[in-house]
Amino acid sequence: MLTKELQEYYQNSKYGEIRPELKHAISISSGCSIAIDCGCGAGANIGHLISAGFEVCAFDVQKEAVSLCDERYASNSLVSLSVSSFGSYVYPKASLIVADASLFFCPAGEFDQFMEKVQKSLQPDGVFYGSFLGARDSMASPDYKSEALWGDVLIFSESKIKRALNNFEIHKWVELEVDGFTPTGEAHHWHLFIVVAKISA
Repeated sequence: MLTKELQEYYQNSKYGEIRPELKHAISISSGCSIAIDCGCGAGANIGHLISAGFEVCAFDVQKEAVSLCDERYASNSLVSLSVSSFGSYVYPKASLIVADASLFFCPAGEFDQFMEKVQKSLQPDGVFYGSFLGARDSMASPDYKSEALWGDVLIFSESKIKRALNNFEIHKWVELEVDGFTPTGEAHHWHLFIVVAKISA
């Protein structure tokens, strides 16, 4: 059962604006028009990807999130949904893989497996777009009370991300550090690495 905090998060993030980096990832994507949304949450990026002409395969470990997306996109034959984790999902061939604000919650033991699957899934010149949690983000603090939302978070350094993307050509790299607010309106210090990369030929 969802906590009150998680219910509020999903409701307030359903129609989030598309990040400029995701726009860039879409613009350089080519080949088959299949995108995978990893950790789709309430489905904001699914809507953006459909609008860009993609067939979208999306998954989330939270069955309630998938149910929300199923209700939202029930009549759209371009959307396929699954309750899965980063490590258990069966990745189809794709031209674009999106992991936006979801790898924060990837179990540490599944991350290497996830990246292997991403590389096998992407077609030649396929694009990966991901955002990673930096060490100075509020969520990375030992004082952050995350039990009501996600539990443990996965923290990345620049070097760790670049090692993971060793077989990719990085097209856009943004380190974002700014004070702001969460989708539920709470003050938050954001420290993110946002990356657009193409699989190397």
